[in-house]
Amino acid sequence: MRSYDTLTEAINSKQTEGYTFDFNLKSSILECKTLNKTFKPNEFNVDVFYRFEGDSNPDDSSILYAIQTACGIKGLLVDAYGVYSDSLTAEMIQKLKISH
Repeated sequence: MRSYDTLTEAINSKQTEGYTFDFNLKSSILECKTLNKTFKPNEFNVDVFYRFEGDSNPDDSSILYAIQTACGIKGLLVDAYGVYSDSLTAEMIQKLKISH
């Protein structure tokens, strides 16, 4: 898996790979406002993810998910992680779970 120095660099690279839609994370669904569609955890897969640590402030930590839905829509989700991440259902947490 390729690594990136910045979130912007990762986003630009993944967009050239076809991950062109923006996803928003809700407690139990993934939302694509551009297409006016929502996806349950069983309707998408995380292809790859990248973590980014804030240089001077731990509050700036984020994660980029490259996601593909069951119907072939590819997009990106940027979210905070740690204590400031959104509250999610257990099913959504399991779907986005980061295993090492």
